[in-house]
Amino acid sequence: MSERWVQVVALEALPAREGRAITVGDRELAFFNLGDRVLAVENRCPHKAGPLCDGIVTGVSVVCPLHAWKVNLDTGEVERPRDAGACVRTYQTRVEDGIVRIAWPAERATHHAA
Repeated sequence: MSERWVQVVALEALPAREGRAITVGDRELAFFNLGDRVLAVENRCPHKAGPLCDGIVTGVSVVCPLHAWKVNLDTGEVERPRDAGACVRTYQTRVEDGIVRIAWPAERATHHAA
């Protein structure tokens, strides 16, 4: 399955150290501007599907607002609780000319802002 880089949002629309939900194709993703880079993960905590975009960013992780599960935004792995054995899907991003882009399967490239 081939991927292409899809324009998602202007970097200035992503406040530093906060999450924003954006629908890309048929999926709601959480985008996080960490200052030196933008990370994107699926916007559902693996515990009870809490909205990760509404969580508190700490370092390179986000704490789910529902039950305080901590998810690493680089790897998608749950850091707390340690024995959860769960993860969320991560997505490759890049910023070009102030626009955040995401690597996305070519046939799913339709974008809808949330």
